[in-house]
Amino acid sequence: MTRFSIKTLLVLLAVTLSSACSNAPTVVSTNSQPPAQPGSQGAQGDLRLKAPDGWVSERPTSSMRVSQYQLPAAEGDAEAASLVVYYFGAGQGGSVDANLERWISQMQSPDGRPSKDNAKTETTTVNGLKVTLLDVTGAYSGGDMAGGSAAQTKPDFRMRAGVIETPKGAYFIKLVGPEKTVTRWDQAFQEFVKSAEFKG
Repeated sequence: MTRFSIKTLLVLLAVTLSSACSNAPTVVSTNSQPPAQPGSQGAQGDLRLKAPDGWVSERPTSSMRVSQYQLPAAEGDAEAASLVVYYFGAGQGGSVDANLERWISQMQSPDGRPSKDNAKTETTTVNGLKVTLLDVTGAYSGGDMAGGSAAQTKPDFRMRAGVIETPKGAYFIKLVGPEKTVTRWDQAFQEFVKSAEFKG
């Protein structure tokens, strides 16, 4: 009886360790959302995203944050980058253009030109969802989307942000960090966006 129990425990331990060492990507489900506003169309479903390996998942610091991650710093950078997925409810969070303008205004161009001159935007479709992406570098002086206070200005930063439009409303993604670190994770960011699926 004792020998059987030890064998069973060893098998269970091996299975547990195997699962823990798996490199399967984290699936971010956005089921827990703020209630839809009165008069909005409450589409059933949720947005799903697959977080790439290497991203460190953190507990969201507000109910408007669906998920948040720390992206480890590249060699030579003093701090990690931060990526947050926001959802404010159907019809909430502002228009795509308003968010692009606000994000761009949080970056100051090092050569004195308006940040808008350096910003790159693109619109694409991912699994039937319209996605608008922003890429801009400079000195960052923005707070978070929930109206948090502005941070001190940080030079040589890069922002990759975007709006994913779904039947349930817009989701907002914002990646900010030292330019070298964000560049290191840029391909992973693009894969994260391309994994977006809205499932009913």
